[in-house]
Amino acid sequence: MSAAEKKALEKKSKSIHAIQSELENTNRIALSVDCVIFGFDENKLKVLLIRSDLKKYSGKWSLLGDLVFPKEDLDDAAYRILKQRTGLSDVYLEQVHTFGAVDRHPAGRVVTVTYCSLINVQHHKINILDNELHWHDVQTVKDLAFDHQQIFDTCLKQLQKRVQEHPLGFNLLPKKFSLRDLQNLYEAILDVKMDRRNFRKKFFTMDLLIDLNEMEQDAPHRPGKLYKFNFEKYEKKQKKWVGIDF
Repeated sequence: MSAAEKKALEKKSKSIHAIQSELENTNRIALSVDCVIFGFDENKLKVLLIRSDLKKYSGKWSLLGDLVFPKEDLDDAAYRILKQRTGLSDVYLEQVHTFGAVDRHPAGRVVTVTYCSLINVQHHKINILDNELHWHDVQTVKDLAFDHQQIFDTCLKQLQKRVQEHPLGFNLLPKKFSLRDLQNLYEAILDVKMDRRNFRKKFFTMDLLIDLNEMEQDAPHRPGKLYKFNFEKYEKKQKKWVGIDF
């Protein structure tokens, strides 16, 4: 081995040693997961919140979260935490964002990875109600514990962006739905009032609704025509899907 090669190897070894030292120091940083579970119910967008059990945040609401085990994958941790907090095990979670402000947790340096989901409240029964866990109208959510208000706001904006880019909301509707049902869903998620004629025109233009030639039954208002979403057609054309600009 030449002197130059030996010197390069020593330099590399020192670099590895330095990295190992850094890793030992960074092990003092904890990793957590927070789950933001949005739910659609009674034409309103809601979110699951729980009372914080930390004295500093006594009386405040927080998102569902906990620390990740040392040998646990992030996705596994998210589903474990959700099940432990709610009893839910049939919910799809999508990783959204990482929050790592130095002072975000009073116990020390805790970096959290946020997961988000959107479900129909009537289709998922909450089996654990510890710490007053229940659904809150998103319009009433404010001043959450930790930095959870920032996390909530970020996830809500992401959800609103996603629902315009992909037809996520159709999974929240009955198999047969009216255009009134569809508009109520989008208005609840996007928090806007939409022109009825313009809204319907945009959806008909996409050509993804199947007219069932049926009318609503026992409706408290003028019965509307019933439709279903053409998922098969969407799968074929989703590469050309450009979203919905309301």
